[in-house]
Amino acid sequence: MIWRKDEAEAAGEHQAPPARERKDKQMAADNGEVTIVGAGARLEGNVVSAGSLRIDGQVKGQINADGDVTLSPQSQVEADIRAQNVSVAGRFHGNIVVKDRAHLAKGGRIDGNITSKTLVVEEGGVFHGQSIMDAGASSGSRSSGQAGSSSTGSAGTETKEPDQVKV
Repeated sequence: MIWRKDEAEAAGEHQAPPARERKDKQMAADNGEVTIVGAGARLEGNVVSAGSLRIDGQVKGQINADGDVTLSPQSQVEADIRAQNVSVAGRFHGNIVVKDRAHLAKGGRIDGNITSKTLVVEEGGVFHGQSIMDAGASSGSRSSGQAGSSSTGSAGTETKEPDQVKV
C-alpha cells in the first residue's frame, strides 16, 4: 500500500486511519490485494493491479484491475478502465468496461461510455455518455435482471465465467 507521509504521521508511524483501515480490509478480504493512489498523487500512463484499486488522487491513462476500482470523491481520473466492478464518487472522463457492476455515487460524475452487466446511478450523480448493458450476450446465456448477482459463486445452475474477459 502507498500512504502519504502526512497521513502516516497523523495515524502514528505506518498505520492507516481506522475508517480507511476497515474499508481497506474489507476490499482486501474480497479481492486479495488493494492498491491505493493517494490524494496527493498524480499518475500518467498505464496502471495495472492484480487486485483492487482505490484512487484518491489524479490518474491519466489506462487502468486495468483484476478486482474492483473505486474512485473516491476527491479523485480526478481521465482514463479507460477495465475491471471487475467500478464505483465512481469523483470526476471521471473516459470509458469503463466492467465484468459485473458499475456504480455512480451521489456527487460523482462520469463523462464517457460504460459497458457493464449492472449499472447503478445514485440520485445526484451525473452521467454523460452511453450505457451498454452486456449480460452475457457473447455466449448466448440468459440475461439476468438481478442487480446484485455475483458471478464468482460455484454453486448454482449457471456459471458466468465464459462471459468474462480476462483483463
